[in-house]
Amino acid sequence: MSSALPVLPSRELVLDRYRPLRPLGSGASGSVWLARDEHTGLDVALKIVPREGKAAHRAEREAEAAARLRHERCLRSYGFGADSGHVYIAYEYVGGRTLREAIRAGELNDARAVEAAAQILEGLAHAHGRGIVHRDVKPSNVLLLDEEQVSIRVLDFGLARFDEAETLTAVGDVPGTLAYISPERLRGEEACPASDVWAVGILLWEALAGKHPFWGTPLQQMAAAIETGAPPLLPERPDLPKRLLVAIERALAPDPARRPSAAALAHELREAAAGRRRKQSRSRPKIRVEARESPFAAGLLARALPAGAAGLATLVGSSILPFFPAGWSLALG
Repeated sequence: MSSALPVLPSRELVLDRYRPLRPLGSGASGSVWLARDEHTGLDVALKIVPREGKAAHRAEREAEAAARLRHERCLRSYGFGADSGHVYIAYEYVGGRTLREAIRAGELNDARAVEAAAQILEGLAHAHGRGIVHRDVKPSNVLLLDEEQVSIRVLDFGLARFDEAETLTAVGDVPGTLAYISPERLRGEEACPASDVWAVGILLWEALAGKHPFWGTPLQQMAAAIETGAPPLLPERPDLPKRLLVAIERALAPDPARRPSAAALAHELREAAAGRRRKQSRSRPKIRVEARESPFAAGLLARALPAGAAGLATLVGSSILPFFPAGWSLALG
C-alpha cells in the first residue's frame, strides 16, 4: 500500500451527502476515507477513484457487484456515484484486519483458519448465485472483523465477472493475482465459480501450512507450476484430519468440473472441523479443565490496529508476506 496521503476531495460534501473526515489509506487505484453520511449520521468507508483509465471502469464494476450482494459475509455497499473527477463507493465502516495480516503474524490457528475459509465460501456462494465470479480471492481481500469468534467480510469485487457481461480485459489477459489464479484460467479459459473455489483452497492451504503451496517457486516458473497442480498438504501437515485434507484436495482439483461448489465445500470444511472437535472431546482427559492458549489469541491485543484502518485500506492496496522469495510480491498482489 502506498505511503502517500490521498488527496482530499475538493468539495466539502461528496455527492452532496458524504463528508470526508480522515484518510484510511491509499493505493495505486485511489484512496479510502472515513466519511460521515450526513443523511443518516452513519460513518462509512468512502472509496475514491480518479475517473480515468481502467481503475474507474473497475470501480464501476465493483459498485455494480456490491449493489447486487446482500450477505453478511460480503462488505455491504451503501451507494455509488461519480462527478467530473472521481468515482465514489460508500461501504459499511467496520474494524478489523486482513486475513493476510493474521497469516503473516502466525496467529490463525487451524480451527479459525477453517472457519474463515468456510465463511469466505458462504459469501462467494451468494455471489455465484447472483451470477458474479470474484476472480481475485486472496487473503488481502478478506477482512477479519472478529478474530476470536471468526467473522469475515469478502472485499473488492473490482475484477468481478458477471454472467451476462463481457470482461474488461483483452484476450490473453488474466485478471487477478497470480499466486491464487486457477489452472484453467492460465490455460485461457474464462473464470467460473470453480475458479474462486480454487483460490479459497490455496488460501486455506497457506493458512494451515504457514506458507504458500508454491513457496520458493521462481516467478518465471509459477504459471507452469500452477497448471501442474497444487502439491498435497499432507507432507506439511500429517496431523490434520483426513477428511479436511480430502476437502482441500477436492478444492484444488486441476479440473474445475471436479471441484465442489462454494456452498458444498463450506459444508465439507465445517463437517471436517466438527469431526475433529468430537474426536478431541472424546480423547481429552476428564480431569483437565484448562485449554492450551492459542498463539492467535495470545497476540491479538498486542497487534490490534486502529479500528477500520487495516482492513478498509485493503480496498485500495494489500500487504505482502515477508518470507516469500524475491519477486513474489508480484505474484501475491
